[in-house]
Amino acid sequence: MLKLFTWFHVLISLLAIVAGFVVIFGMLSGDPMDGWTALFLATTVATSVTGFLFPFQKLLPSHIVGIVSLVVLGLAIYARDAAHSAGAFAWIYVVSAVLAQYLNFFVLIVQSFQKVPALKRLAPTQTETPFKLAQGVALLAFIGIGVKAVLSLG
Repeated sequence: MLKLFTWFHVLISLLAIVAGFVVIFGMLSGDPMDGWTALFLATTVATSVTGFLFPFQKLLPSHIVGIVSLVVLGLAIYARDAAHSAGAFAWIYVVSAVLAQYLNFFVLIVQSFQKVPALKRLAPTQTETPFKLAQGVALLAFIGIGVKAVLSLG
């Protein structure tokens, strides 16, 4: 049963990442992509929530990322839906949505270096340069995307 649940968690995580990139493209092009945004927010919330349903003995870094993600997602959902992205809530939504996508991508990199044999050989403890470089490039890319998305608000 745990294996099936893991596959479900991975599937919704990957769906969230794909939807997140579509939503970011929409932000950059001025298209709110409401359907994709709903899918992104729902699957990203589901990814974080299901992460807490795996058996664990103590609080792990993955749980911290999940908690931060849920807080950021709560802010994104409020800014977009309850506040209708009015005034400052427009950039609050954009920043929180891009941050939520970054956190998804951050975890994808971590999991890739844990599960893909070629990557695991490059950085078995995730303290090695290839892992740090991958995370650093991702962080810088998302900062750039976030700045560009905020500036595209007008």
